[in-house]
Amino acid sequence: MNAGALITDESVALLEAIDLRKSFGPTPALDGAGLRMHAGEVVAVMGPSGSGKSTLLHCLAGILQPDSGQVLYRGAELSAMSDGVRSELRRTEFGFVFQFGQLVPELTSLENVALPLRLGGMRRKEAESRATEWLERLEVADVAAKRPGETSGGQGQRVAVARALVTGPKVVFADEPTGALDSLNGERVMQLLVAAAKDTNAAVVLVTHEPRVAAYSDREVVVRDGKSREVELAR
Repeated sequence: MNAGALITDESVALLEAIDLRKSFGPTPALDGAGLRMHAGEVVAVMGPSGSGKSTLLHCLAGILQPDSGQVLYRGAELSAMSDGVRSELRRTEFGFVFQFGQLVPELTSLENVALPLRLGGMRRKEAESRATEWLERLEVADVAAKRPGETSGGQGQRVAVARALVTGPKVVFADEPTGALDSLNGERVMQLLVAAAKDTNAAVVLVTHEPRVAAYSDREVVVRDGKSREVELAR
């Protein structure tokens, strides 16, 4: 199976986890967790430290294999795919934003954003043109020539968001994307991330322990002791 053979019917959930269980040695991280989302949704996964929320994200992204249960992406089970197909999905259909950005320190902001496109075979000029558009959209075009060590935390995280979105992913996995930022920069990063995802109809899996960050979501799923439950939001 290749990534292009996935189901495109919008009535099918874009991403679904069913009764996931995952242990590390004798310690269970997930104990029957689940989640279901469609294109364009922002779902906040909340819970205290050690609750299993990051493990759930890694299983949803095909980085970790659950011990049991299923993760379905566009109707296909991730665990049934080859490592190569899962890697292709993470390069083309999944985008990632981490707490500390994880930009390549030797590359400029422009080169960091263009990197996923270059790895996919796009010519440099086209890749950098598209990267420039995303830097402008995330309001950091002025740091295009600067390396990560020469930018502020807020600027660096916006560059990381641009890198996550430049390939046009179907799902963006954001793991504590504002955890290293002050409240003002965190708010702006969330505003830009959610607006860009909504514009491109990308789903966002937002792992956070902060209610002010979760407030940007359409739905909240709370993970505690490896189990998940959806909570009703008062809007």
